[in-house]
Amino acid sequence: MSVRHTGVTTDPAILRDDEQMACDVREVLDRIGDKWTVLVINELAHGVRRFRQLQRCVQGISQRMLTLTLRRLERDGLVVRTVYPTVPARVEYALTPTGHSLTFVLKAVADWAAEHRHTVIESRAHWDSGTGEPGPGLERPRRTGQPGRAASAVD
Repeated sequence: MSVRHTGVTTDPAILRDDEQMACDVREVLDRIGDKWTVLVINELAHGVRRFRQLQRCVQGISQRMLTLTLRRLERDGLVVRTVYPTVPARVEYALTPTGHSLTFVLKAVADWAAEHRHTVIESRAHWDSGTGEPGPGLERPRRTGQPGRAASAVD
């Protein structure tokens, strides 16, 4: 920036509706696709949990990351935090109805991962061997007449 340039842009960026929707969807997918979010929601799917219970059950999560994850999930309306007026204060976390509806989607993804984990591991090993090709028995999508587009199930 030059010394003479002193103007400040004050007009907010105006997004079209479809651009705003794409941005909103991307933000939601970023949240629910986060490693810690998936593990915390999975644990809360089994019922109400206290902070330390969650920390023990979600292997490898730090106290700070669990706190941040729970705050983000609470902000997004997926988790509800209840504080009981006891000494010391008792705090519990539970999924909201929206959070519960997400557990079905995450279970489907987890089931897919369990079903296909061996194929993925085999393909990774084959790729890492230096060939850059899918593993044995794994097929490439067939090409259609359009360059740069993989075939779909209806092609």
